[in-house]
Amino acid sequence: MQRERREVPMRLEAVFFDVGETLVDETREYGTWADWLGVPRHTFSAVFGAVIARGGDYRDTFQHFRPGFDLHAERERRAQEGQAETFGEENLYPDARPCLAELREMGLRVGLAGNQTARAETILRALDLPVDVIGTSDGWGVEKPDTSFFDRLVTEAGCPAESVLYVGDRLDNDIRPAQKSGLRTALVRRGPWGHILRDETAARACLFHVDSLAELPALVRKHNGD
Repeated sequence: MQRERREVPMRLEAVFFDVGETLVDETREYGTWADWLGVPRHTFSAVFGAVIARGGDYRDTFQHFRPGFDLHAERERRAQEGQAETFGEENLYPDARPCLAELREMGLRVGLAGNQTARAETILRALDLPVDVIGTSDGWGVEKPDTSFFDRLVTEAGCPAESVLYVGDRLDNDIRPAQKSGLRTALVRRGPWGHILRDETAARACLFHVDSLAELPALVRKHNGD
């Protein structure tokens, strides 16, 4: 009698994380943009949520209040006026640093890879997070959801794509393109995208769904049979 063969899940060797709303709470930063535009913060948030709900680019929010708004140029203007975009330890989600540290202690290669500016990359490095790799769209010259971004991520991971877990809050920019590139994915449900966006196909294909990064190390350990 022939026995049914069970597929053994491939062991995870690397875990990479998106940055905004996965590791960093961007509430304060978006609030400063509302101030810069001269609109009430709750009004900015309402339009921001509406843009996300209809599947638009978050940058469309700025266009709603100021048509022709050039985000790159306005970042430079803010910096020149002493109001540069910034974040610090206080803006990290409380579960971020402990999760990174535990995964690294498990012997996994841990990295950050997100659509971030060169300035944000400098800040991330200064935070001295327990990671092996920090990659940004500015630094790599390619941004999500371009699959070339995830190809670079796999190169940095140093293992096959199916052994890499990518953790993000956005089904459109993180999860779906990572899956298309052959990576395993974990969806963290927080931030505006995590609560508003819907894509059942991409969501079902996730290896893990978590409400907190504190859940992740145990799930990875169980998956790897450790």
